[in-house]
Amino acid sequence: MENAAYIGLSRQMTLRRELDIVANNVANADTTGFKVEQLMLSAEVGQRARNDAIRPGASFVLDNGVGRDFGQGTLRQTGRTLDFAVEGEGAFFVVQDGAGRQAYTRDGGFTTDPTGRLTTKQGQPVLGGGAEIVLDPELGAPSVGADGTITQDGEIVGQLSVVRFGALGVLEKGGDGLYRNASNVQPIEANDVQIRQGMLEGSNVNPLLEMTSLIEISRAYESVTRMIENTTDLSRRAVERLGKAA
Repeated sequence: MENAAYIGLSRQMTLRRELDIVANNVANADTTGFKVEQLMLSAEVGQRARNDAIRPGASFVLDNGVGRDFGQGTLRQTGRTLDFAVEGEGAFFVVQDGAGRQAYTRDGGFTTDPTGRLTTKQGQPVLGGGAEIVLDPELGAPSVGADGTITQDGEIVGQLSVVRFGALGVLEKGGDGLYRNASNVQPIEANDVQIRQGMLEGSNVNPLLEMTSLIEISRAYESVTRMIENTTDLSRRAVERLGKAA
């Protein structure tokens, strides 16, 4: 296979991956706290191996991972007592996942379980100061200040933990929508953000841009496909002509 076809194939592979990512962005345009994702690409110069047709200098397109834009999403009013939004970029609520580890989320649509524990909609306990937050239903609806302090009937019963990381690249996203710390770097308290009660943060996906990207990716894939087909056809005809000349 010619260099051009190899390079085109590497681009097709990344385009398919990019299509999946953009389609996922579109599907989560209305998901609370979702952060738009983008495929990170890099180039690799092909080195001579067993196939001498691949000469040094041929640049292949590589999937270099997924990047996320942690920019602020639009806050929308819900009026629900246990809905909270973080106003400030790069900060997260702290919860406890099913394995007992700390995890992080921008989705502040919380609820309570039968014991009064404040949890996510999936049932993960919401943490405050490293401990679970328990509300007393007999004390009425809680009130939460801008600093995350929770009061019931005039008494402080807990405080929502909101933390940030110096480098957001240490966070890995799990299939449950939570982010986990993939390093030994410890988060710090985010004292410069504000908690908004009765509000939720929407995703920061721009549907118009993502739909435009879908069209561009589809056209790019078709263009590379034609290029590979033309290159293969040229090679086939060259072999046929050489065979006739011989």
